[in-house]
Amino acid sequence: MIEIRWHGRGGQGAKTASLLLADAAFNTGKYIQGFPEYGPERMGAPITAYNRISETPIRVHSNVYEPNYVVIVDDSLIGTVNVLDGLKEDGAILINTNQDIDTLREKLGNYTGKLYTIDATKISRELLKANYPNTAMLAAIVHIADIMSKDELLKEMEGSFKHKFVRKPEVIAPNMEAVKRGFDEIVGG
Repeated sequence: MIEIRWHGRGGQGAKTASLLLADAAFNTGKYIQGFPEYGPERMGAPITAYNRISETPIRVHSNVYEPNYVVIVDDSLIGTVNVLDGLKEDGAILINTNQDIDTLREKLGNYTGKLYTIDATKISRELLKANYPNTAMLAAIVHIADIMSKDELLKEMEGSFKHKFVRKPEVIAPNMEAVKRGFDEIVGG
């Protein structure tokens, strides 16, 4: 079973990304959970969301306390929220940032595990003309955690976007491009 914990701020789409990931994984035949932890529902407030993805039925129904992966949608949360809490020794962190890996390791208390970055904010601003980094982050964690192939992800996300953006079809193509770039523009390891 793969367990993922998402850290973001209200309005950045971490909750939506965890739910979209759950839907996509379910559609490829996996057992899934995707849910947020509710706290203050304010734009910009720290939020946490979770995923569990498995080839077998999932019998655990709690928050994720020992994730395999931590996804940080807003790098300003480092030092504010304990993003390393419970991360498995062989786990990995994915951070939306334009900072270099050495700087991030230092900010994370000289973290020595697997660390990946992607500038999902840049991708979002270039393609969507807004700060919605969740689409690129979702694609990046799918790639890092090897949840499904790029082709499977593209197929599933296209279906989700066609449903989600039925009244705004013009945003489907840029979101699909954000998925492609998110899958391909990961740095680190």
